[in-house]
Amino acid sequence: MSDAMARSKTIMPGAITPSATPVVDTDALREYLAFQLAEEFYALPLGAIREILKPPAITPVPRTAAHVLGIISVRGRVTTVLDLRRKLRVLEAPHDKHTRVLLVDKGDEIMGLLVDRVLQVYRLAADEIELSGVVAGDMSEFVYGIGRPRVNRTRETRGDVADDSDILILLEPTPLLRK
Repeated sequence: MSDAMARSKTIMPGAITPSATPVVDTDALREYLAFQLAEEFYALPLGAIREILKPPAITPVPRTAAHVLGIISVRGRVTTVLDLRRKLRVLEAPHDKHTRVLLVDKGDEIMGLLVDRVLQVYRLAADEIELSGVVAGDMSEFVYGIGRPRVNRTRETRGDVADDSDILILLEPTPLLRK
């Protein structure tokens, strides 16, 4: 072993010095997966989404909350599926060919959310997000804020904003996934 290697300082994981603290870029874009429930548009942080599935056969579980549809097996792993319409108190409707299950990372487990239709990924700048202080109502605990994506980023200097159909209700995964 060379003398240079023997004298090098070892940095332990998690030992961050003030000079090594990362700089947070406030201009960074945040990515959200948008989906539809009835006539409303919602979005979850893209990093929380693990997979999008066509709805498999769901096995009901007796004596669970009304918004718990049941369980599915995903590659041998049992996963609970929640009906997001019921959880958010949106009128129920029959499932169709666009219905999907979003597998969302809860931290200690993966859970499924049944949604009407998956739309697209939006990249939102900080000025396109209004935090949850502007949201009231019975689902405010699930809402992070409102996303107002610009129509076209190339016209950003003129301040063009999408119409009301492009307003996204940004959801918080952790409180939303509580059974």
